[in-house]
Order: sequence, then structure tokens, then C-alpha cells
Amino acid sequence: MDQAELSTEQVLRRDIPWETYMSTKLISSTSLQLLRRYDHRSESHRAQLLDDDGSAYVRVFVRVLRDIFKEDTVEYVLALIDEMLAANPKRARLFHDSTLADEDTYEPFLRLLWKGNWFIQEKSCKILALIVSVRPKNQNGIVSNGDASNGKKPFTTIDDVLIGLVKWLCEQLKKPSHPIRGVPTAINCLATLLKEPVVRSSFVQADGVKLLVPLISPASTQQSIQLLYETCLCIWLLSYYEPAIEYLATSRTLPRLIDVVKSSTKEKVVRVVCSTLKNLMSRGTLGAQMVDLQLPQVVQSLKAQAWSDEDLLEALNSLEEGLKDNIKKLSSFDKYKQEVLLGHLDWSPMHKDPIFWRENITNFEENDFQILRVLVTILDTSSDPRTLAVTCFDLSQFIQHHPAGRIIVTDLKAKERVMKLMNHENAEVTKNALLCIQRLFLGAKYASFLQA
Repeated sequence: MDQAELSTEQVLRRDIPWETYMSTKLISSTSLQLLRRYDHRSESHRAQLLDDDGSAYVRVFVRVLRDIFKEDTVEYVLALIDEMLAANPKRARLFHDSTLADEDTYEPFLRLLWKGNWFIQEKSCKILALIVSVRPKNQNGIVSNGDASNGKKPFTTIDDVLIGLVKWLCEQLKKPSHPIRGVPTAINCLATLLKEPVVRSSFVQADGVKLLVPLISPASTQQSIQLLYETCLCIWLLSYYEPAIEYLATSRTLPRLIDVVKSSTKEKVVRVVCSTLKNLMSRGTLGAQMVDLQLPQVVQSLKAQAWSDEDLLEALNSLEEGLKDNIKKLSSFDKYKQEVLLGHLDWSPMHKDPIFWRENITNFEENDFQILRVLVTILDTSSDPRTLAVTCFDLSQFIQHHPAGRIIVTDLKAKERVMKLMNHENAEVTKNALLCIQRLFLGAKYASFLQA
């Protein structure tokens, strides 16, 4: 059978030749006795053994994984540990018991991450992530469970483990070992591990953030919703880490998060995305970007829905206030510029405000008339009638208010594009295209007599 499709239950039905391992001195007689007492017993019987002497069983399991390399046996012991932790995740603390101070309990799992067998990789990752997450708070990066003494090989440090895990997880996101389970397994572990500062640091250094962005997209099936939720959870954890925020600000993360929150009905997904946006709101230009991406309207829509989660309601209120502050901070020309750069224009008040055009007309000269050039490009690229109508109107306003407006717009080859729109099927477009052409022909001296 393909190891990728093995189940824990199938593996646990195996009979492992423990006596043979004892005769070849790969396990001790004490280990054999413990294994035989535990092997193929009921869940309640095993639970009692773990309650009575859990650390002794952990020691046996770790030593088998350290000393025995036969795949069937490695899979079996990993399945035993996985079953033990699935029944009670708090048992992961047994790996940090003071009686195991002389055991390197991390090393076997870290090594097994890179084995070719997916069953072994997946179990090792899952077990190791859980063990690490429950380690004592005072455990530093020097040793894992105790001091390496008597000239023994140095113990695996917690930093070794976390950096090794990140390396493996990034590899899974790039080139999964399993076509279906590789990415979800990696994301699931990351969602646990990104609480660790050293993991955030090594994940960003490994350029891991960009591997998450494609996974932020609206989901429909239960499996894809869970993957989306855990991916957004990773982004939320990274939103507390400055170097990660720099990447989030320059990638497609923000529009993707907003697309997700617009279309998702799953409360936990909406909550984690709103909490992330709340964290990012005050960072650099991200607040302004959220305004441009129509987040204020999205928040209003979300607030109108019946949510029961108090954290979500708090995040929505916080977002609403933060967005209002950002709207106030943006100058009218900043808002105008962002609207044009997004390529979706509407009849917001500034377009028809003569004061806006008088006060900001010289701002259009920035970066070699960049905004004007974008307006002209929109005439070619947009199919939205409202956007086309507003663009034609804005060009006519520029011609009217800039001393060289007529010449500049003509030089940018706007006349031919606008003239094509005079035959547009939408009356609003043809009306504003005609106004623009009239102002182009009449020039600034007479343009003020034409009314929109």
C-alpha cells in the first residue's frame, strides 16, 4: 500500500517483533516489558498506563525512533504517539517531564521530517509542533530537555527545532510531498507555530509570506474553508510582526483579504480577517489602501448582518472608526489619485467641485502628469460606463482649469480616444465625451461657458 494513503488505524493493527529487537539489543528488556503491556490494548487500559507512568512510555517511544530505522516500526511508534496525543493533547507535556532531562526528545521527529515516506513526515510534523507548543515557558534556546553532559552529542535546541520545522513547512508549500494533504498539513502546523517569535522571523527570512498569499481566496467546500481559515490565521499572527507587515503591504494580500471577507459567510473566517485588517489599519499606507479598496462599504455591509461573535463585532466597530480617521487624513487629491489608480471612478463630490480643480490643478503635473496619463489609459481599458463618463468629464475639467490643458491632453492622444466614445451606447458616456471634445476645440478661454 502507498504510505501516503496509510491510516493510523491500519498501522496500529501491525504486530511488531519487539522480542527480536531486544535480542539484537536495539531495545532493553524494560522497554520490551513496557511495550508488551501497552501493545494492542484497549484505549482505557492505555490511558491508565499513561496516567501511571506516562514519561516512561515517552522514553521508550523516543528511543525506538532514535535507534530503529525499519519503516514499519517507525510508522507504528509514530501512530502510537499520534493516537496518544489525539486522545489527550495535554499528554504532549510528558515529553518535557523532568525525568526525561537526559533524553533528546526533539531529535528523532526533526530527523524524520525529511524521510521520503509521507506518513512518517506528516506524523512527525504534527507531533513535533504539538510538543513544541506546550514546552515550559522558561525553556530557552540552549537545550531541549536538559544539559548535554559526559561528552554526549549536544542536544537539539528549541531554535534548531523551530527553524528546521519552518524549512520543512516552506518546502511543503512550494512542492508538497502529498498532492492533497501536503499544503493543509503545513498550514495547520504554521497556524500553531507562528505564535513563536523565532518562527515568524525565520518564516519571513525564508520568503514564506509570499507562499501564503495565493491561498487567500474565497472558499466553498468544508475542507477549503478550513484551509482558508488557517491561512488567514497565519496572516493574522504575522500582522503582529513588523518585517512581515512590510511584505503584506506590497503584495496582493490586502485586496485578497477584502475579497474573502466580502464573500464569506463563515463567522470564524470573517472574524480572523477583520482582526487582521484592524491590526494592519495603522501601518504605513495600509489604512489609505483599505479606503481605496472600498472597505468602508464592506464594513457597513458586514455590520448589517447578524453576527453573534463579540470579538467580530468589536473588530468591525474598530475598523469602522479607523477607516473614518483614514478618510479624514487623506487630502482630497490623495483620494482622487487613489481612485484613478484603482481604475474605478464614480461621481464622488470632488469631480464636480470647482474648488477641488482650482486648488489641485498643479498637482496633476506630478511625475510627468502620471494621473492624467492613467486617465487617458482608462479610456482604452475600462468597459464600465460610469468610469468612462467620469473620466471624460475629468479630462474636460483639466482642459478648463490648466493653462496648457488643451495642448497637454492633445499631446497625450486623448482626443481620438474620446471621439470614439461619442458613439457609445450609454447616454452618460456620450454626453461627457461631447463636453470633453467641445472643450478641446474651444480651449480654456471659452470652455467655462460649457456646462456639464
